[in-house]
Amino acid sequence: MKIIQPCFEILHMADTDEIYRHLELAARTCYKSEDKISSGTAAQFLKRIVKSGHESVIEHISISARIVCDRGVTHELVRHRLCSFSQESTRYANYSKEKFGNEITVIKPFFWKEDSQAYETWKEAMKACEKAYLALIENGAKAQEARSVLPNSLKTDIIITANIREWRHIFKLRCSKASHPQMREIMLPMLEEFYKRVPVLFETLYETYKTDIDSFKY
Repeated sequence: MKIIQPCFEILHMADTDEIYRHLELAARTCYKSEDKISSGTAAQFLKRIVKSGHESVIEHISISARIVCDRGVTHELVRHRLCSFSQESTRYANYSKEKFGNEITVIKPFFWKEDSQAYETWKEAMKACEKAYLALIENGAKAQEARSVLPNSLKTDIIITANIREWRHIFKLRCSKASHPQMREIMLPMLEEFYKRVPVLFETLYETYKTDIDSFKY
C-alpha cells in the first residue's frame, strides 16, 4: 500500500494578458465601449467588472486542472454542475495489475499525526481494504466488483475544466472554514496559484483567505 499527499497542477490556462484582453473585449461589448480598449486598460476595467458583480462576462475563459486527492473529496467536487470532469474509474482501473504496483494508493489524512492512535487505526483499515480487494481479484472478481471494498481515502485523479466564474464559485465554497479539511487542503493552495497567474480575477478571494492560506497546516 502506498500513502501519498494530495496535489494539483494547472493543465491549460491562457497567459495572463491574453485572458485579460479576451475578457475585456467580451465585457466592453455589453457597454459598446470597445473604442476605449488600449494598452493597459484591461486590468482596471476587469477589477470594476468583478466588483460590480457582472460576472457573466468572465465565463468566456475556461481553465483546466488536474487534482490528485481522495475519493471523498471528489464526491463533493463533482456536485459543481457547471464543470466538465474526467476521473480515474475504479471500474476499469485494476489495482492488482503491475501498472499500479499491485497495490492501492491512499491519500494521507493530514489532521492525524503519524504517531497517533487515530492514524494507526486508519492505516490498519486501509491495509484491510487493500487485502480484501486483492483477495477478491485473485478469486476471480472483476475490478468493478472488487471496488466495493475500496475506501474513501483511495487516491484518484480528476481533471476539471470550468470557466473563471465557476472557479470563483468553487473557491468561495471550498476554501471556507465550513468546508471539509481535506477539501481546503487542496483548494487553498489552488486559489493561491490561480491568484498568482490571474491576479485581477482572484484578488478579492485571495485576500479573503490569505490568512488561512498562510497558516493552514498541510
